[in-house]
Amino acid sequence: MAVCDTCGEQENMPYRCRHCNGTYCGEHRLPESHDCPGLQNWSDPSGVFDSGFDDSVNQPKSTLQTRIGGSGPLSYFRGNMTYLFLALMCLTFFAQILIAPLIGIGRGTQLWYALFTLNPNHPLYVWTWITSIFAHGGLTHLFFNGIVLFFFGPIVERSIGSKKFAALFIVSGVLAGFAQIGLGFLVGSAVPLLGASGAIMAVMGLLTVLDPDLTVYLWFFLPVPIWLLTIGYAVFSVFGFVVGFGGNVAHMAHLAGLITGLIYGQHVKSQGVSTPGRMQLGPGQGPGGPGRGRGPF
Repeated sequence: MAVCDTCGEQENMPYRCRHCNGTYCGEHRLPESHDCPGLQNWSDPSGVFDSGFDDSVNQPKSTLQTRIGGSGPLSYFRGNMTYLFLALMCLTFFAQILIAPLIGIGRGTQLWYALFTLNPNHPLYVWTWITSIFAHGGLTHLFFNGIVLFFFGPIVERSIGSKKFAALFIVSGVLAGFAQIGLGFLVGSAVPLLGASGAIMAVMGLLTVLDPDLTVYLWFFLPVPIWLLTIGYAVFSVFGFVVGFGGNVAHMAHLAGLITGLIYGQHVKSQGVSTPGRMQLGPGQGPGGPGRGRGPF
């Protein structure tokens, strides 16, 4: 959650001024409302105001965008890809456990695997590159992936933009899946897999690069910097696939996603991208979230 530079009000969907680069609430979003030095450049064709949320905010809307994205429930997801992905994860899980069995596609059948898993026996089933990211092995699997995405996703999305965030999530999820399958072929134990863990680890890796001192409340009460949590998880994953513990945990997929996020994080950081200033999603915003600890917000 960001804070207005003028009045200090907490704002879930802040506005960012293109010229002074400040962050403002709806009341102070206009340049004249926060005494912006960019007022003298009002005639600049590039404009003064930028929402800071959607890369397409200054692009002309097509007829389809006007019909679908302009109003109605679907417009909420425009610029909020994190919540769209969370919704897709829940809908896909619902399809796995309820809809598929109702139409005769029981769990474990060949058709079920062909719909919801990235299967080493059929790697060219292209649709599974995507569906396997949003499908999950159980309610616990879905819950932990979902809660991490809920807390970290919006911070990363607001930092790099919705389009880049969506691309990172999907591409890292696909790469993580194939990394796990590749390792399975090498050791002779390639099995179908599913889950968004690789993509979520990429989000976590990118955030670690952009803001390594971001405080995360581990197990909802123990504050640790995100860089320490990331290193700990990387060590756990390496040890997991080397020693072979963890049951059905796809350690290589987690590592591949994390490495993808770290590499892309370095790229966007070199372009001057940083996390939104003065943000906290700590205990005051719900258990388990990250926070900066810079005083009251």
